[in-house]
Amino acid sequence: MQVKRLNYRGWPNCYRLSNGVVDLIVTTDVGPRIIRFGFVGEKNEFFEDEKALGKRGGNQWRMYGGHRLWHAPEVEPRTYSPDNAPVKFEKRQGAVRLLQQVEPKTGIQKEMFLFLSPRHAQVTITHRLWNRNPWAIELAPWALSVMAPGGVAIIPLPPRGSHPKDLPPSSTLTLWAYTDLTDSRWTWGRQYALLRQDPRAPKPQKIGASVPDGWAAYARAGHLFVKKFNHFRDATYADFGSSVETFTNKDMLEVETLGPLVRVGPGEAVHHIEYWFLFRAVPVPSNDAEVDRHVLPKVRAARLPHS
Repeated sequence: MQVKRLNYRGWPNCYRLSNGVVDLIVTTDVGPRIIRFGFVGEKNEFFEDEKALGKRGGNQWRMYGGHRLWHAPEVEPRTYSPDNAPVKFEKRQGAVRLLQQVEPKTGIQKEMFLFLSPRHAQVTITHRLWNRNPWAIELAPWALSVMAPGGVAIIPLPPRGSHPKDLPPSSTLTLWAYTDLTDSRWTWGRQYALLRQDPRAPKPQKIGASVPDGWAAYARAGHLFVKKFNHFRDATYADFGSSVETFTNKDMLEVETLGPLVRVGPGEAVHHIEYWFLFRAVPVPSNDAEVDRHVLPKVRAARLPHS
């Protein structure tokens, strides 16, 4: 892994991590944020908020874009604590560490560890939330990747069954007050839920789901971004049991995974790991059959580092 300091989009203290196949750029003037991820020399897979790039300081939360770490469930003002201050950057045995200052309004400290595969388009990211309060708190780590516009999110549904053999309910689908299931950006299959990002559609859409398969993906312009994670079947998840969520508006689409909702004591931390993979030459699917044909083989080929 090559690590190089650079000025990126107005932030003078960014670091580029590259293995010659893919690269990431992390910010240290604000964050922790991974503002870029993509094949070397090619477009960013992540959305970048042109209005916020290069800005620092202040008490207003900014989108910025890229990949960020939040804590669930989403509430004002806790969730929207600004990440506008510098973060600490360290190189550690083939990985890098980003450590945020303690959030003054929440007493929570955010941390990311990034490990880039030496040869493959694969990244392991450990997200950690530290409780720096003198009391216990309940939260869930929440990893959000803000994807560039024009693609389709792919959310696998739990295994299907049949009636009358399978009588008990088997899974949950969480809706927000602004969710419109008739919106044309949704495609509801038997095995997958698809959400298309459309710059011409201004109204936000969002769902959450229990995803025991432990993956979600985003297909765009011939590339496929896959994130894998551990889903714990007996754990309690925020937002009525959601381990995956996806949100879109006219600018971007978010592919989000959540860890279990846990009680964290003073000085303790909770972590959540995502494994990223990037593939070429994958058509954007429009139905279950196309996901099975083009996306699922890539997901199955995306082996975790310990497997």
